Amino acid sequence: MNQEDLKQAVAQAAVDYTLSRIEDDSIIGIGTGSTANYFIDLLAPHRHRFAGTVASSEASAARLKSHGIDVHDLNSAREVTLYIDGADETNPRLELVKGGGGALTREKIVAAVAREFVCIADESKWVDHLGMFPIPVEVIPMARSHVARQLVKLGGDPVYREGVVTDNGNVILDVHHLHPIASPRQLEETLNNITGVVTNGLFALRPADILLLGTSAGVKTITQSQ
Repeated sequence: MNQEDLKQAVAQAAVDYTLSRIEDDSIIGIGTGSTANYFIDLLAPHRHRFAGTVASSEASAARLKSHGIDVHDLNSAREVTLYIDGADETNPRLELVKGGGGALTREKIVAAVAREFVCIADESKWVDHLGMFPIPVEVIPMARSHVARQLVKLGGDPVYREGVVTDNGNVILDVHHLHPIASPRQLEETLNNITGVVTNGLFALRPADILLLGTSAGVKTITQSQ
């Protein structure tokens, strides 16, 4: 199986898992990226099984609406039953690096609200230690140079993601050379405490609850307790 086959397989597993967990009034959180797109497409035939969705990006919202799936404002959602999203890296503790697609802030907000966070990924995203994938940091535009200097002091090599403006109107610095990250939780807090940072792509303070990992041997279900 190639990588696209693995993404489709894990997306189908996520649809099956979702259908086993939701009720008629459930709101489903939907992430952003290629694996999440497969999930949206496969979820569409079951759109009458739940009340609607909240989306972590304008791109995902548009894709959901194109399938006739209701998209709600998060502020109006009583509860988000599940949040389904991909990752750029995941370690055995289900701490993640996310934000390669630039939607990290809204992804982190939906993950914080959701009762259960289900990560879907193919086996290429599995790592022992986070940090080989650059850590995205969303930054208020006027603070970009200040934040970059602080990131250098932490040992990182920040690279401005040219031409990218997030759905929130901010810019992204991708921080290289932080591998291996000894304490993702501590680094997440440190990065968020830099003035001008909105948030960063480490999901360690709120890791995934369940990982559905697409492998050549099939889709594996991994939980934090394993």
